[in-house]
Amino acid sequence: MRASYDTLVDVFECIENFTRRLKIYSDKEIERTPAMTETIIKILVEILAVLALATKQINQGRLSKPSARLSCDNS
Repeated sequence: MRASYDTLVDVFECIENFTRRLKIYSDKEIERTPAMTETIIKILVEILAVLALATKQINQGRLSKPSARLSCDNS
């Protein structure tokens, strides 16, 4: 069970990293370009995808360590 909680913490850390970037792109003092708007949309889509995957895994009782394709770095 501890591994499941650790995984959930990892998922929320990923979401935190995405929302940090989102905050930078959505700053009102920065004039948004179409490319920035597209990036904001992509970030929101990724957040929803991560939440959907985590919800699905939790509902199926198969929460395990995040896969290698889930990149949560700050770059």
